[in-house]
Amino acid sequence: MQFKLFSIPATGDSESEEELNRFLRSYRAVSVEKELVQGSHTAYWCFCVEYLPSGPAETKGGGRPRVDYKEILSAEDFALFVRLREARKQLAGTESIPVYAVCTNEHLAEMAKARASSMTDLKKISGFGDAKAEKYGETLLTAIREGFGHKDETGG
Repeated sequence: MQFKLFSIPATGDSESEEELNRFLRSYRAVSVEKELVQGSHTAYWCFCVEYLPSGPAETKGGGRPRVDYKEILSAEDFALFVRLREARKQLAGTESIPVYAVCTNEHLAEMAKARASSMTDLKKISGFGDAKAEKYGETLLTAIREGFGHKDETGG
């Protein structure tokens, strides 16, 4: 466990408040104690934050803020992204592994935007290399082709 102390004037100080809030968002706090300290001319809040030293709380689950792909992808790309998510879910279920072990949402979004149509296209996606392409590529390419109504095409 580690501790960090913050002092914020009782009258308020947006910069100090934001520093505390930023810290609380970034680390996994175990406890927060606050006390109003009154001096002869001033009063301030003293916060003692006990936190885990393992690093920012955002590292749990990948360390990235949540992305709403419906907002950042076109309607057509998002429809393909949803189809790819379903294919990924089936692959993960078959192997009894978490979906992110197959590939991430970011990978799926890149596949949808790029309209990947071959193993070569899949391997161009950062973090989706030869091993994943070999293991999962054909299923994902089939989902992409079916998303465009080309069920009988074969990828290469």
